[in-house]
Amino acid sequence: MNRTLMAILKVLNAHQDRIIGSREISRELRLHGVNLSERTVRYHLRILDERGLTESFGREGRKITEKGKIELANSLVPEKVGFVISRIDTLSYLTNLDLDSMRGEVIVNVSFIRKSDLKDAMRIMRPVFSSPFVMSDRVAFLKEGEKIGDTIVPEGKIAIATVCSVTINGIFLKEGIPVSSRFGGVLEISRRGPTRFVALISYEGSSLDPLEVFIRGKMTDVKGAVRDGEGRVLASFREIPVVCYERAVELSRELKQKGIGGILTIGQPNTALYEMPVGIDKSGMVIVGGLNPIAAIEEAGLPTDSKAMSTLYEYSELRPFRDWYNELR
Repeated sequence: MNRTLMAILKVLNAHQDRIIGSREISRELRLHGVNLSERTVRYHLRILDERGLTESFGREGRKITEKGKIELANSLVPEKVGFVISRIDTLSYLTNLDLDSMRGEVIVNVSFIRKSDLKDAMRIMRPVFSSPFVMSDRVAFLKEGEKIGDTIVPEGKIAIATVCSVTINGIFLKEGIPVSSRFGGVLEISRRGPTRFVALISYEGSSLDPLEVFIRGKMTDVKGAVRDGEGRVLASFREIPVVCYERAVELSRELKQKGIGGILTIGQPNTALYEMPVGIDKSGMVIVGGLNPIAAIEEAGLPTDSKAMSTLYEYSELRPFRDWYNELR
């Protein structure tokens, strides 16, 4: 796959819910710095058709196929290195939640479950949303055909939007506290509380969100942590400058009072936290993963498909999980 073919696939993937023609593809490519005439676009589309990556609808245009989506996801991996940390920085800057009114956009993860699994999934998630291992008890459920961000909920699916832990980066940034995201990991929980990280993936240079990887690898025991006080939950390790320590602790308390309780611990300056060393003049900070409720669903054997840091969402439009539970169960 060369870059031109990949660029065309990206355009088609962005409009996967409809058929688009070579003229529109050519126009959108120019917006991304790729200048191809309609005739040249048609030439490349025929190549994509032959490979089964696109489907032709005659003069109407093309749609990307499932094979094309897979190819797009798997190709050009070297270009995706560093994608996660770049997206963290971008979405942190765009987060604009006002702590006085609790209005504004936060970052959400979007997960899909089968419509037929909804009642079981609600039952499984209920205790997790009442535990310390969620970013917020506020969530959104979307039905098939509804849209969140650039994604349309597929037929036979339900989408679950949960508050992403990167929201903390954005809130801290607005308060003048820079946050360095170092690792996503699996945190061991005992009856005494969190003890250590048992698995870590660096955000720097990663092409995949680490928490998605740990869910797929079935490395969590969120249900055990919630039910018995012993298990493994998704969490991330971050650092803040020592000079911001006191304000960070105050802000953590304020967020918990406002219903955002994702910060598990802020470590002492220049001191290791849960066996993780910190940089010079830094304090460690451990934040729970926003996908912990979804990990619990996977642990129960129900298939899920998640996209961490999926999009921005108006916080005031999220509703407490208990409201959804009473409505949807």
